[in-house]
Amino acid sequence: MSDIKYLFFDIGSTLVDESECVKKRCEVIIESNNIDRQEFYDRVEECAKTDSYAVRAAALYYGAEIPKWYGELEKLYPDTKMILEILSQKYKLGVIANQVAGTKDRLDNWGIGKYFDVVVASAEAECAKPDLKIFNLALEQAGCKPNEAVMIGDRLDNDIVPAKQLGMKTVWVRQGFAKYQSISNETEKPDFIIDSISDILDILN
Repeated sequence: MSDIKYLFFDIGSTLVDESECVKKRCEVIIESNNIDRQEFYDRVEECAKTDSYAVRAAALYYGAEIPKWYGELEKLYPDTKMILEILSQKYKLGVIANQVAGTKDRLDNWGIGKYFDVVVASAEAECAKPDLKIFNLALEQAGCKPNEAVMIGDRLDNDIVPAKQLGMKTVWVRQGFAKYQSISNETEKPDFIIDSISDILDILN
């Protein structure tokens, strides 16, 4: 990894804990549709094995409307700031994420915006992962070649597969629904697998 110059991070379930947002969404669906709580959560877990949008898939199974995203419940994982502080002393850091407008402001509000030299979010970029355009846009803004960059994210389909196609190194963070997924073919196989963002320093520090 000595030739690596840039680390690109996903946001949701990578740097930011979305578990309370997911729980709130599930509870709204359960209560609004009179679904057995355990049955619904079992369905979400089953959907998560093959679908990264597990709550949405489970809701569709029951013919339920999908509630809004409760972004106010998002919070950083406990070690996120410390990790970014340490890594920023050795690498340039960037974001490649599927996010609504205002990503830079949210990063600033969480106190981590200062660590990122490049922030490319789907709302502003007008393209979304896994489209290679958003990765190429970030690499272009960073002035970085794919083989000089690492993509760190929780989703095999949106983060690992497209980054590998471009020749980036990859780290799969099995947080959130990612812990239910399994690698099904060589195109999904990351260079490194960790079960918590806290473990990233074992690879890159």
